Amino acid sequence: MSMIESIRKQVAPIHPEGRNFIILFAIAAVVLHYIWSPLGWIGGIATVWCAYFFRDPRRVTPVRDGLVVSPADGYVCSIGQFAPPPELGLGPEPMQRVSVFMSVFDCHVNRAPVTGRITRIAYKPGAFLNADLDKASEDNERNGMLIDAPQGTFGVVQIAGLIARRILSFVHEGQSLGVGERFGLIRFGSRVDVYMPQGARLSVGLGSKCIAGETVLADYSPNAEERPYKVG
Repeated sequence: MSMIESIRKQVAPIHPEGRNFIILFAIAAVVLHYIWSPLGWIGGIATVWCAYFFRDPRRVTPVRDGLVVSPADGYVCSIGQFAPPPELGLGPEPMQRVSVFMSVFDCHVNRAPVTGRITRIAYKPGAFLNADLDKASEDNERNGMLIDAPQGTFGVVQIAGLIARRILSFVHEGQSLGVGERFGLIRFGSRVDVYMPQGARLSVGLGSKCIAGETVLADYSPNAEERPYKVG
């Protein structure tokens, strides 16, 4: 294996949605360099960051029946019983929700938490509060979808953050998704909420670090046990 091939295997590919942004950042860096070279260095760093932001690494997804995996990279910022967004049509009763917050340094490609069929997609415009806040689930711009899975119906909601200004969805109603499959992307800081049907035994706690498509959020297996956590 050549050195170039080895390096290519170590570097995560760039998602196509990020290519135009990277080109714009690079052009801006060149222009800034001609204005004043230190600005060009800053622009170069920003270009590298932009490429890093739009990375789309391969993931190894656990496929055992009953598992719910994280839809996003980041950390668990909220856990509890919450009423799902009304546009999803899940009713007013609270459901178990796990929220994963993505900083501007996390990969922002979102992946399906379970295998199932998409029965509804609902977009709602809104504010751009810090996505780490609980009220962001109610007030911020969001795009939600329902997935009918063997465990029941899941709600998955992409929420724009303080910097994010566009939520991208790659799927459509009626489409079948496999667990860990890419379904969307949010630009520049955001979060994803997962609303779970009854019977979920959580495998994460507040502050847990998550990797999209790999980290197990919950388990519906009959012998699964909820794991206690403490913050050290």
